[in-house]
Amino acid sequence: MIAFAFTLLAAAQTSAPLIHQPPALQPLTLQEDRLRACMTQARRDPPTAITTAVEWMEGTYGGDLSYPQQCLGFAYMSLLRWDSARVAFIAARDSRPETDHAGRARLGGMAGNAALGAEDFAAAAPLLATAQADALAAGDNPLAGQMATDRARALVGLGSNQEAAAVLEQARELAPQEGAIWLLSATLARRMDDLAAAQGWIRTAALLDPQNPAVGLEAGLIAALGGFDDAARSSWQSVLALAPGTAEAMTAQTYLAQLDGEPPAR
Repeated sequence: MIAFAFTLLAAAQTSAPLIHQPPALQPLTLQEDRLRACMTQARRDPPTAITTAVEWMEGTYGGDLSYPQQCLGFAYMSLLRWDSARVAFIAARDSRPETDHAGRARLGGMAGNAALGAEDFAAAAPLLATAQADALAAGDNPLAGQMATDRARALVGLGSNQEAAAVLEQARELAPQEGAIWLLSATLARRMDDLAAAQGWIRTAALLDPQNPAVGLEAGLIAALGGFDDAARSSWQSVLALAPGTAEAMTAQTYLAQLDGEPPAR
């Protein structure tokens, strides 16, 4: 469960700043240029980036405040200061115009990810629900699907598996090409003892994201629980071949060792 949150946070920490990309020949605005510089600093020297962002906020008003607040959030996230990051991202979101639904969705999603990092699932779920609604208002279905997936992670953290399953159904409809959605759907279905659904969804995940060792791990677990030991062995051996020396490979090796003994841990 917690692994779900940190997989997502890893993506959030390496994501690009929220800059509306201009046409090819149009230069960045001053605020966008400053945000890029501050973001680079946030990755390399987070404490200094915090100082930079705070100083930038002085004399900055209205929607422009979202830029230093976003940099501040990423700097806090780099330091694993999740609660402070969440506050900064919420402030960045609230500084955006109400009509900028896509921008508010992304910033709200960052706030939700920070709450997931703190394992504050009760705070994450409503933030991500709002972000999903903003993405839908923007007409950005892939973004809405991502927000729905993140929201499902929070609901799993709260133990609301049925609600999480319903939200993942929305995610699959909104962003059917995202392998991570099908992987999470399969994992949740397995945990809810719906192996038939889990098998179908992990097959789709494998088609969409065949190089992801997490898909091979999950496929093996589902196969083993269904009594298909040869298929489980094949899936875990594929993880060893695909990602040798990784944490996933170590887990696969453990599962292979357990295959002829007690069932894999669920």
